[in-house]
Amino acid sequence: MSFQFHKIRRLPPYLFAEVNAMKAAARKEGRDIIDFGMGNPDSPTPQHIVDKLTETVRDGRTHRYSSSKGIPGLRRAIAAYYDRRFGVTLDANEEVVVTLGSKEGLANLAQAITSPGDIVLAPNPSYPIHAFGFVIAGASLWNISVTPDKSFFAELERAVRHAVPPPTALLLSYPANPTALTATLDFYKDVVAFCKRHGIFIVSDLAYSEIYFDGAPPPSILEVPGARDIAVEFGSLSKTYSMPGWRVGYGVGNRELVGALTRVKSYLDYGAFTPIQVAATAALNGPQDCVDQARSLYRERRNVMCEAFAQSGWIVPPPPATMFAWAPIPPQFQELGSLGFAKLLLEQADVAVSPGVGFGERGEGYVRMALVENRHRIRQAARGVKQFLGRVRDAGDAKDMAAEQEARQAEAAE
Repeated sequence: MSFQFHKIRRLPPYLFAEVNAMKAAARKEGRDIIDFGMGNPDSPTPQHIVDKLTETVRDGRTHRYSSSKGIPGLRRAIAAYYDRRFGVTLDANEEVVVTLGSKEGLANLAQAITSPGDIVLAPNPSYPIHAFGFVIAGASLWNISVTPDKSFFAELERAVRHAVPPPTALLLSYPANPTALTATLDFYKDVVAFCKRHGIFIVSDLAYSEIYFDGAPPPSILEVPGARDIAVEFGSLSKTYSMPGWRVGYGVGNRELVGALTRVKSYLDYGAFTPIQVAATAALNGPQDCVDQARSLYRERRNVMCEAFAQSGWIVPPPPATMFAWAPIPPQFQELGSLGFAKLLLEQADVAVSPGVGFGERGEGYVRMALVENRHRIRQAARGVKQFLGRVRDAGDAKDMAAEQEARQAEAAE
């Protein structure tokens, strides 16, 4: 018996699946795959955070259900972080909610505020949950530029003029995943003014607020006067404190939007395990030298990657922020597309990357590389890439090599 589920049918094929399957098969063969595919921090969580978790978990009273909104101490710590980092004063009771990572918060906010047929303005390329959380909730997407310049506002104007019904919400994420683009406070001011004129909510993802390398620290949209009238912002401890598996994030800002998310969450979860929330409080309130160390580590890896890959013959532009490099695929591989190139790179150089088209059709022609391997491994990957590129003289060679790979895979499948 075959079932057809409407919401599932609206989701496109998971384009990272082919590369993930190839990685698994290669490792099963004993090959050493250097994996830049997933933004999964490889550094351990700082010891003082782990110590607070183990101290708290010994108290059996913390083993009961927690609060889906987040324990008061953690909500106060999040508000204190916004005060010292951005100069933004938040009401910890009404303008802060703890989430099971920012991804869960974004998805459940979409469920809370979206009706079937609503139109949401989503940058393309973007992190998949930004767009597809709203698709799952029943919305239709209107893709706009991710570049924070005049083209961005031109596309906003076009959407407002032609979208039926008018757009409900605008998604933003700077520093951006996957492109690593950053935005200025002046850009946010213009966005807030535009959205206020047109009655559009703003949903901002600031997951990489502390992973920046060049220029001033990334601003929060909530620094704009009046932004809280229409905006909610999400953050996460995953990258800042190397806590991806802990699943601690938050949503802050507009009371109605935060309240809507809090109400939906009250039906769906009892919050993160209380000792995890206590440890997250210790992360935000405790010494912040670990944040500086994480930033320095990613900056060092960025510099090594860009230098080593340039020497290999592949120019990787240095990202100004995030833990990702967004690299155009070499010219001789353009006809293969980002997925074809990623598969060939894995097969020929034992290097795994994420195809850009997996982040939206405007990501075609690029791959994303996460800075999650150490310097030695990055240089090892660059040597493999250099050897691979040395075997490919032009687009014809690339197509022949790809055809041979497809034939081998087909034969193995039989």
